[in-house]
Amino acid sequence: MVSPVTVVKSEGPKLVPFFKSTCVYFVLWLPTSSPSWFSALIKCLPIFCLWVFLLAHGFSFLGAHSSARKILAGLIFSALGDAFLIWQEQGYFVHGLLMFAITHILYSSAFGMKPINVRAGLVITAVSSVSYMLLYPYLSGPFTYLVAVYIALIGFMGWRAIAGLQLANDLWTWTKLSACLGAVLFMVSDLTIAVNKFCFPVPHSRAIIMATYYAAQMLIALSAVECQDVEVARKRI
Repeated sequence: MVSPVTVVKSEGPKLVPFFKSTCVYFVLWLPTSSPSWFSALIKCLPIFCLWVFLLAHGFSFLGAHSSARKILAGLIFSALGDAFLIWQEQGYFVHGLLMFAITHILYSSAFGMKPINVRAGLVITAVSSVSYMLLYPYLSGPFTYLVAVYIALIGFMGWRAIAGLQLANDLWTWTKLSACLGAVLFMVSDLTIAVNKFCFPVPHSRAIIMATYYAAQMLIALSAVECQDVEVARKRI
């Protein structure tokens, strides 16, 4: 297994643009009440940097590993979702929801269906069901069904990420842990969005949503480089 120190040394420099662009977003803190293409660019910039992070590993790496390609595609749809949500008050919330739904499908496919891990699936099903039950009284019209489908998709994505983390069998890797933490943070971010939009105002909601969201995307992007690190480690043995 590749050590965390090796990971920091090899992947850390490639993530510097992401950290800088994330700082730019929180420093500028553009008002959401006046959406613009500039605010959309600033919001999407950290995700663009994650595109570059994956592309920096080389086209041969992306060509050889479908999971990395799927995560890159998920990041592309995430950026589109971010842009749509800038104009959510102008009627583009559903468009953003659709983009992120596609993202979760791509991430689920990247994480794979093995191992099944029924226990993790039951836990996520329970959490997703409770979340929807809490939101349901506040939903109306198409959102009654759209939110249910979205929760099912992000719950499925979370299950597939968590299922891969086999701590008990000592089969875990740092990238599987990264995928697991990223999926959980993504769920926290989206649940905060739902509660804030449909139920009641959440204090400091924007900071909570964006901090957990950017962290989630970074961790999921990091999970895509496992194959390369394993190959490097094997060559050193």
